[in-house]
Amino acid sequence: MTPPVAGEPYDVVVVGGGQAGLAAGYHLARAGLGFVVLDDRPRAGDSWRARWDSLRLFTPAGFDALPGLPFPATRNHRPGRDEMADYLARYADAFGLPVRHGTKARRLDRSGERYLVATDHGVLEARHVVVATGAFAVPRIPAFATGLAPSIAQLHSAQYGNPGQLDASSVLVVGAGNSGAEIALELAPGRRVRLAGRDTGHVPAGLDARLYQVTVAVGVGNPFGRRIAAAVAGRGTPLVGIHERDLTGAGVVRVPRVVGTSDGAPLLADGRTLTVDAVLWCTGYRPDDAWLGTPTDRLRRHRRGVVRDEPGLYLVGRPFQTALSSGLVGGAGKDAEVVVRAITARR
Repeated sequence: MTPPVAGEPYDVVVVGGGQAGLAAGYHLARAGLGFVVLDDRPRAGDSWRARWDSLRLFTPAGFDALPGLPFPATRNHRPGRDEMADYLARYADAFGLPVRHGTKARRLDRSGERYLVATDHGVLEARHVVVATGAFAVPRIPAFATGLAPSIAQLHSAQYGNPGQLDASSVLVVGAGNSGAEIALELAPGRRVRLAGRDTGHVPAGLDARLYQVTVAVGVGNPFGRRIAAAVAGRGTPLVGIHERDLTGAGVVRVPRVVGTSDGAPLLADGRTLTVDAVLWCTGYRPDDAWLGTPTDRLRRHRRGVVRDEPGLYLVGRPFQTALSSGLVGGAGKDAEVVVRAITARR
Protein backbone atom coordinates (compact mmCIF):
# COMPACT_ATOMS: atom_id res chain seq x y z
CA MET A 1 0.00 0.00 0.00
CA THR A 2 1.36 3.40 -0.96
CA PRO A 3 1.96 5.57 2.13
CA PRO A 4 0.24 8.97 2.22
CA VAL A 5 2.16 12.10 1.26
CA ALA A 6 3.38 14.22 4.20
CA GLY A 7 1.04 17.09 5.01
CA GLU A 8 0.55 19.64 7.80
CA PRO A 9 3.40 19.40 10.36
CA TYR A 10 2.81 19.36 14.13
CA ASP A 11 4.79 18.41 17.19
CA VAL A 12 1.92 16.15 18.30
CA VAL A 13 -1.29 14.78 16.79
CA VAL A 14 -3.86 13.62 19.34
CA VAL A 15 -6.37 11.14 17.94
CA GLY A 16 -9.63 11.18 19.91
CA GLY A 17 -11.52 14.19 21.23
CA GLY A 18 -13.14 12.71 24.34
CA GLN A 19 -12.00 13.30 27.91
CA ALA A 20 -8.61 11.63 27.33
CA GLY A 21 -7.85 13.64 24.19
CA LEU A 22 -8.94 16.94 25.75
CA ALA A 23 -6.85 16.28 28.87
CA ALA A 24 -3.86 15.56 26.64
CA GLY A 25 -4.53 18.82 24.79
CA TYR A 26 -4.59 20.77 28.07
CA HIS A 27 -1.15 19.50 29.08
CA LEU A 28 0.29 19.89 25.57
CA ALA A 29 -0.84 23.52 25.50
CA ARG A 30 0.79 24.16 28.87
CA ALA A 31 4.00 22.60 27.53
CA GLY A 32 3.98 24.98 24.57
CA LEU A 33 3.82 22.26 21.92
CA GLY A 34 2.21 22.63 18.51
CA PHE A 35 -0.62 20.10 18.32
CA VAL A 36 -4.07 19.28 17.00
CA VAL A 37 -6.82 17.06 18.42
CA LEU A 38 -8.81 14.96 15.95
CA ASP A 39 -12.43 14.18 16.84
CA ASP A 40 -14.60 12.19 14.44
CA ARG A 41 -17.81 13.63 15.94
CA PRO A 42 -19.40 17.02 15.22
CA ARG A 43 -19.11 18.44 18.76
CA ALA A 44 -17.07 17.89 21.89
CA GLY A 45 -18.95 15.51 24.18
CA ASP A 46 -20.91 13.81 21.40
CA SER A 47 -19.60 10.37 22.37
CA TRP A 48 -21.54 10.84 25.63
CA ARG A 49 -24.63 12.23 23.90
CA ALA A 50 -24.83 8.99 21.91
CA ARG A 51 -25.34 6.90 25.08
CA TRP A 52 -28.77 6.01 26.49
CA ASP A 53 -30.95 8.87 27.69
CA SER A 54 -30.93 8.15 31.42
CA LEU A 55 -27.25 7.19 31.77
CA ARG A 56 -25.52 8.40 34.91
CA LEU A 57 -21.80 8.06 35.61
CA PHE A 58 -21.00 5.62 38.36
CA THR A 59 -18.21 7.94 39.51
CA PRO A 60 -19.25 10.92 41.65
CA ALA A 61 -18.73 14.44 40.27
CA GLY A 62 -15.80 15.07 42.61
CA PHE A 63 -13.81 12.60 40.48
CA ASP A 64 -15.17 13.54 37.05
CA ALA A 65 -13.23 16.75 36.43
CA LEU A 66 -10.37 17.23 34.00
CA PRO A 67 -7.32 19.33 34.96
CA GLY A 68 -7.89 23.05 35.28
CA LEU A 69 -11.72 23.09 35.36
CA PRO A 70 -13.83 21.78 38.29
CA PHE A 71 -16.96 19.82 37.43
CA PRO A 72 -19.98 22.09 38.06
CA ALA A 73 -21.83 19.91 40.59
CA THR A 74 -21.68 18.90 44.23
CA ARG A 75 -18.96 16.38 45.02
CA ASN A 76 -21.19 13.32 45.47
CA HIS A 77 -23.57 14.04 42.58
CA ARG A 78 -23.54 11.40 39.82
CA PRO A 79 -23.66 13.32 36.52
CA GLY A 80 -25.94 12.33 33.67
CA ARG A 81 -24.74 11.86 30.12
CA ASP A 82 -25.70 15.37 28.96
CA GLU A 83 -24.01 16.98 31.97
CA MET A 84 -20.80 15.16 31.08
CA ALA A 85 -21.12 16.06 27.39
CA ASP A 86 -21.73 19.75 28.15
CA TYR A 87 -18.79 19.81 30.54
CA LEU A 88 -16.44 18.50 27.83
CA ALA A 89 -17.70 21.12 25.37
CA ARG A 90 -17.08 23.87 27.95
CA TYR A 91 -13.64 22.41 28.66
CA ALA A 92 -12.54 22.58 25.02
CA ASP A 93 -13.80 26.16 24.77
CA ALA A 94 -12.33 27.30 28.09
CA PHE A 95 -8.78 26.45 27.03
CA GLY A 96 -9.16 27.16 23.32
CA LEU A 97 -8.06 23.64 22.41
CA PRO A 98 -7.44 23.14 18.66
CA VAL A 99 -9.98 20.37 18.03
CA ARG A 100 -10.84 19.37 14.47
CA HIS A 101 -14.34 17.94 14.60
CA GLY A 102 -15.69 15.56 11.99
CA THR A 103 -12.15 14.36 11.27
CA LYS A 104 -11.44 10.65 11.58
CA ALA A 105 -7.95 9.11 11.53
CA ARG A 106 -7.91 6.42 8.87
CA ARG A 107 -4.32 5.20 8.86
CA LEU A 108 -0.97 5.68 10.55
CA ASP A 109 2.35 5.37 8.70
CA ARG A 110 5.97 6.20 9.49
CA SER A 111 8.26 8.36 7.39
CA GLY A 112 11.70 8.33 8.99
CA GLU A 113 11.33 9.66 12.51
CA ARG A 114 7.91 11.16 11.89
CA TYR A 115 4.38 9.81 11.68
CA LEU A 116 1.89 10.45 8.90
CA VAL A 117 -1.73 10.44 10.04
CA ALA A 118 -4.09 9.97 7.09
CA THR A 119 -7.55 11.43 7.77
CA ASP A 120 -10.64 11.88 5.64
CA HIS A 121 -9.60 15.55 5.30
CA GLY A 122 -5.95 15.18 4.40
CA VAL A 123 -2.67 14.03 5.93
CA LEU A 124 -1.03 15.34 9.10
CA GLU A 125 2.64 14.94 10.00
CA ALA A 126 3.99 14.75 13.56
CA ARG A 127 6.92 13.49 15.58
CA HIS A 128 4.53 12.20 18.24
CA VAL A 129 1.04 10.66 18.12
CA VAL A 130 -1.18 10.28 21.17
CA VAL A 131 -3.90 7.65 20.76
CA ALA A 132 -6.77 8.84 22.96
CA THR A 133 -9.60 6.83 21.43
CA GLY A 134 -9.91 4.83 24.64
CA ALA A 135 -10.88 1.22 25.23
CA PHE A 136 -14.62 1.65 24.69
CA ALA A 137 -14.92 2.36 20.96
CA VAL A 138 -16.37 -0.76 19.30
CA PRO A 139 -19.33 -2.64 20.84
CA ARG A 140 -18.45 -6.19 21.83
CA ILE A 141 -21.11 -8.83 21.16
CA PRO A 142 -20.48 -12.59 21.54
CA ALA A 143 -20.09 -14.45 18.26
CA PHE A 144 -22.86 -16.88 19.27
CA ALA A 145 -25.40 -14.02 19.12
CA THR A 146 -25.92 -14.92 15.45
CA GLY A 147 -27.46 -18.18 16.65
CA LEU A 148 -30.47 -16.44 18.22
CA ALA A 149 -33.77 -16.79 16.40
CA PRO A 150 -34.59 -13.92 14.00
CA SER A 151 -37.75 -13.26 16.02
CA ILE A 152 -35.62 -12.14 18.99
CA ALA A 153 -34.75 -8.44 18.78
CA GLN A 154 -31.12 -7.67 19.64
CA LEU A 155 -29.54 -4.40 20.75
CA HIS A 156 -26.18 -3.49 22.22
CA SER A 157 -26.16 -0.87 24.97
CA ALA A 158 -24.43 1.43 22.43
CA GLN A 159 -27.67 1.36 20.37
CA TYR A 160 -30.05 1.62 23.32
CA GLY A 161 -31.68 4.97 24.01
CA ASN A 162 -34.77 4.38 26.13
CA PRO A 163 -37.41 1.71 26.88
CA GLY A 164 -39.60 2.91 24.02
CA GLN A 165 -37.22 1.25 21.55
CA LEU A 166 -38.16 -2.24 22.72
CA ASP A 167 -41.61 -3.53 21.83
CA ALA A 168 -41.05 -6.58 23.98
CA SER A 169 -42.71 -8.04 27.06
CA SER A 170 -39.78 -10.28 27.98
CA VAL A 171 -36.20 -8.98 27.87
CA LEU A 172 -32.89 -10.61 28.72
CA VAL A 173 -30.15 -8.13 29.67
CA VAL A 174 -26.75 -9.79 29.26
CA GLY A 175 -24.02 -8.28 31.42
CA ALA A 176 -24.59 -7.49 35.10
CA GLY A 177 -22.22 -4.55 35.51
CA ASN A 178 -23.35 -0.98 36.11
CA SER A 179 -24.69 -0.53 32.58
CA GLY A 180 -26.63 -3.78 32.58
CA ALA A 181 -28.09 -3.22 36.04
CA GLU A 182 -29.17 0.36 35.26
CA ILE A 183 -30.83 -0.60 31.98
CA ALA A 184 -32.51 -3.64 33.56
CA LEU A 185 -34.03 -1.39 36.22
CA GLU A 186 -35.24 1.05 33.58
CA LEU A 187 -36.84 -1.70 31.48
CA ALA A 188 -38.49 -3.52 34.39
CA PRO A 189 -41.82 -1.61 34.66
CA GLY A 190 -44.36 -3.53 32.59
CA ARG A 191 -41.88 -6.15 31.39
CA ARG A 192 -40.40 -9.44 32.52
CA VAL A 193 -36.69 -8.64 32.77
CA ARG A 194 -33.90 -11.08 33.52
CA LEU A 195 -30.31 -10.02 34.16
CA ALA A 196 -27.60 -12.50 33.15
CA GLY A 197 -24.11 -12.42 34.57
CA ARG A 198 -22.10 -12.84 37.72
CA ASP A 199 -22.83 -10.78 40.81
CA THR A 200 -20.00 -8.25 41.01
CA GLY A 201 -21.05 -6.96 44.43
CA HIS A 202 -21.90 -3.37 45.24
CA VAL A 203 -20.37 -0.33 46.89
CA PRO A 204 -22.25 0.58 50.10
CA ALA A 205 -23.85 4.01 50.17
CA GLY A 206 -21.45 6.70 51.32
CA LEU A 207 -18.33 4.73 50.43
CA ASP A 208 -18.22 5.53 46.72
CA ALA A 209 -16.15 8.71 47.27
CA ARG A 210 -13.63 6.80 49.38
CA LEU A 211 -13.46 4.08 46.75
CA TYR A 212 -12.48 6.59 44.07
CA GLN A 213 -9.95 8.24 46.35
CA VAL A 214 -8.26 4.84 46.48
CA THR A 215 -8.44 4.33 42.70
CA VAL A 216 -6.75 7.68 42.05
CA ALA A 217 -4.03 7.10 44.61
CA VAL A 218 -3.11 3.48 43.92
CA GLY A 219 -0.87 2.92 40.92
CA VAL A 220 -0.79 -0.38 39.08
CA GLY A 221 3.00 -0.46 39.25
CA ASN A 222 3.02 -1.71 42.84
CA PRO A 223 2.02 -5.21 44.02
CA PHE A 224 -1.12 -3.99 45.84
CA GLY A 225 -2.36 -2.13 42.77
CA ARG A 226 -1.67 -5.12 40.51
CA ARG A 227 -3.66 -7.43 42.78
CA ILE A 228 -6.66 -5.09 42.83
CA ALA A 229 -6.50 -4.56 39.06
CA ALA A 230 -6.44 -8.32 38.47
CA ALA A 231 -9.41 -8.81 40.80
CA VAL A 232 -11.47 -6.09 39.11
CA ALA A 233 -10.57 -7.33 35.62
CA GLY A 234 -11.60 -10.87 36.52
CA ARG A 235 -14.73 -10.19 38.56
CA GLY A 236 -16.02 -6.90 37.20
CA THR A 237 -16.55 -3.46 38.70
CA PRO A 238 -18.87 -3.43 41.75
CA LEU A 239 -22.26 -1.81 41.27
CA VAL A 240 -22.34 1.81 42.40
CA GLY A 241 -25.66 3.33 43.44
CA ILE A 242 -27.55 0.06 42.86
CA HIS A 243 -28.14 -2.62 45.50
CA GLU A 244 -29.38 -6.14 44.96
CA ARG A 245 -32.60 -5.22 46.73
CA ASP A 246 -33.20 -2.51 44.11
CA LEU A 247 -33.16 -5.14 41.37
CA THR A 248 -35.30 -7.56 43.35
CA GLY A 249 -37.79 -4.86 44.28
CA ALA A 250 -38.19 -3.88 40.63
CA GLY A 251 -38.90 -7.49 39.68
CA VAL A 252 -35.60 -8.06 37.86
CA VAL A 253 -34.66 -11.75 38.05
CA ARG A 254 -31.01 -12.77 38.18
CA VAL A 255 -29.94 -15.70 35.98
CA PRO A 256 -26.53 -17.26 35.28
CA ARG A 257 -24.36 -16.00 32.44
CA VAL A 258 -25.25 -16.75 28.82
CA VAL A 259 -22.85 -19.25 27.24
CA GLY A 260 -24.42 -19.81 23.82
CA THR A 261 -27.65 -20.62 22.04
CA SER A 262 -29.81 -23.72 21.67
CA ASP A 263 -32.56 -23.98 19.06
CA GLY A 264 -32.42 -20.22 18.62
CA ALA A 265 -32.83 -19.45 22.34
CA PRO A 266 -30.28 -18.08 24.85
CA LEU A 267 -28.47 -20.89 26.66
CA LEU A 268 -27.47 -20.30 30.29
CA ALA A 269 -24.46 -21.71 32.11
CA ASP A 270 -26.74 -23.99 34.17
CA GLY A 271 -28.10 -25.65 31.00
CA ARG A 272 -31.44 -23.84 30.87
CA THR A 273 -32.72 -21.98 27.82
CA LEU A 274 -34.89 -18.88 28.03
CA THR A 275 -37.87 -17.77 25.99
CA VAL A 276 -37.51 -14.01 25.42
CA ASP A 277 -38.66 -11.37 22.95
CA ALA A 278 -35.46 -9.31 23.08
CA VAL A 279 -31.83 -9.50 24.17
CA LEU A 280 -29.92 -6.38 25.19
CA TRP A 281 -26.17 -6.91 25.15
CA CYS A 282 -24.38 -4.95 27.90
CA THR A 283 -21.20 -6.83 27.16
CA GLY A 284 -18.80 -3.92 26.87
CA TYR A 285 -16.52 -2.59 24.18
CA ARG A 286 -13.09 -3.04 22.66
CA PRO A 287 -10.58 -0.47 21.39
CA ASP A 288 -10.60 0.63 17.75
CA ASP A 289 -6.92 0.17 16.96
CA ALA A 290 -7.13 -1.30 13.44
CA TRP A 291 -6.19 2.03 11.81
CA LEU A 292 -2.86 2.08 13.66
CA GLY A 293 -1.38 -0.78 11.67
CA THR A 294 0.41 -1.88 14.85
CA PRO A 295 -0.20 -5.35 16.29
CA THR A 296 -2.34 -5.23 19.42
CA ASP A 297 0.26 -7.06 21.50
CA ARG A 298 2.79 -4.29 20.76
CA LEU A 299 0.32 -1.67 21.99
CA ARG A 300 -0.05 -3.59 25.23
CA ARG A 301 3.69 -3.34 25.80
CA HIS A 302 3.65 0.18 27.14
CA ARG A 303 4.93 1.76 30.31
CA ARG A 304 2.53 4.34 31.72
CA GLY A 305 1.21 5.05 28.24
CA VAL A 306 4.56 5.18 26.42
CA VAL A 307 4.58 2.39 23.80
CA ARG A 308 7.96 0.71 24.10
CA ASP A 309 8.33 -0.70 20.57
CA GLU A 310 6.93 2.32 18.71
CA PRO A 311 9.00 5.45 19.47
CA GLY A 312 6.76 8.51 19.46
CA LEU A 313 3.50 6.59 19.99
CA TYR A 314 1.53 7.03 23.23
CA LEU A 315 -1.76 5.93 24.79
CA VAL A 316 -4.13 7.86 27.06
CA GLY A 317 -7.40 6.60 28.51
CA ARG A 318 -6.69 2.86 28.70
CA PRO A 319 -7.77 0.86 31.79
CA PHE A 320 -5.04 0.43 34.43
CA GLN A 321 -2.61 2.58 32.40
CA THR A 322 -1.00 4.23 35.43
CA ALA A 323 -3.51 3.78 38.26
CA LEU A 324 -6.75 2.03 39.14
CA SER A 325 -8.56 5.19 37.99
CA SER A 326 -7.10 4.99 34.48
CA GLY A 327 -9.86 4.63 31.90
CA LEU A 328 -12.28 6.65 34.06
CA VAL A 329 -12.96 10.33 33.43
CA GLY A 330 -11.14 11.45 36.57
CA GLY A 331 -8.04 9.46 35.71
CA ALA A 332 -7.57 10.94 32.25
CA GLY A 333 -5.82 14.08 33.50
CA LYS A 334 -3.14 12.23 35.43
CA ASP A 335 -2.45 9.79 32.59
CA ALA A 336 -2.26 12.62 30.05
CA GLU A 337 0.20 14.52 32.25
CA VAL A 338 2.48 11.47 32.45
CA VAL A 339 2.45 11.06 28.66
CA VAL A 340 3.09 14.75 27.92
CA ARG A 341 6.04 14.73 30.30
CA ALA A 342 7.45 11.81 28.31
CA ILE A 343 6.92 13.72 25.06
CA THR A 344 8.71 16.86 26.32
CA ALA A 345 11.56 14.72 27.65
CA ARG A 346 11.95 12.98 24.29
CA ARG A 347 12.05 16.32 22.47
